[in-house]
Amino acid sequence: MRLFSFYDEHGSIVAGRLDGDVVRIGEWVDDLSGAFGDSADGYLASLRSAGTEVGGALQRPAPAIPRPGKIVCVGLNYREHAAEGGRDAPDRPLLFAKFGNTVVGDGRPVVRPAGSHALDLEVELGVVIGRRAQRVTAEQAPDHVAGYIVVNDVSARDWQGSKPALREGEKGDGQWLRAKSSDTFLPTGPVFVTADELDPAAGLRLRSWRIPGGGPEAGVPQPMQDGTTADLIWSVPELIAYISAAITLEPGDVIATGTPAGVGVFREPPIFLEPGDRARCEIDGIGTVENPIIDGSSMADDRPAAAVAARPATRA
Repeated sequence: MRLFSFYDEHGSIVAGRLDGDVVRIGEWVDDLSGAFGDSADGYLASLRSAGTEVGGALQRPAPAIPRPGKIVCVGLNYREHAAEGGRDAPDRPLLFAKFGNTVVGDGRPVVRPAGSHALDLEVELGVVIGRRAQRVTAEQAPDHVAGYIVVNDVSARDWQGSKPALREGEKGDGQWLRAKSSDTFLPTGPVFVTADELDPAAGLRLRSWRIPGGGPEAGVPQPMQDGTTADLIWSVPELIAYISAAITLEPGDVIATGTPAGVGVFREPPIFLEPGDRARCEIDGIGTVENPIIDGSSMADDRPAAAVAARPATRA
């Protein structure tokens, strides 16, 4: 089953079901993660059978999981990505976290914060937890997966401390908090695909593009990443087992499983996202998320950037 999140004309998030090209309402909810409760099973079962044709105007897509409880991310989890950065594969998963302020939907701005000049895109398979997982084995882990989404792990490479992104005299933060968890740094597609419809072990294709906003190539998608989940170092079940050994995973939590090779920071010369560009990420069988890049230093509104980016608006 494929679910689709969108805003109605009142600014409320609607969880719908995709039947071919037809979106059908299953239930009106504040967010999917809140609807899961102790387990996603009952909620997803109700959506399989329920449905009324959508009425009213669909203003714009919403993130499939608008307010995840936890966002656990995995670094260097693709062999070719580790190699392109001149690193050996880690001997265990490299974990970090993002916060809820990073989540924005398809079409909403990604804000390059003032002080950063090296924004990069990272297409990733997001795993949505459907049942509480605490110290589960890899064999048990699939029973705890509700489904999958596409996310873009936006990264400020200069703040992260990546050498190709640093100008003379610059240093990284020494940790990844700003570099990974600044406002709007996790664009999330509107489509949620239940676990019974996809098998990451079979090899899902992930791709990303930078779409320049200016110059002779303006509007022409520039291919960046093109990989497959068959290149994962640690599989989804292995990640859930490793994470849940120390961190209890709850329904609605998201695991961002890592990114394939082709990111901008390791290009020669490096390619970074500039204001006016668009970043597009796609996973076969799930869909896309595409977002414009804007300059945070030029924003007149003094409210948090994520709040500005989340304002309901009709998508052009």
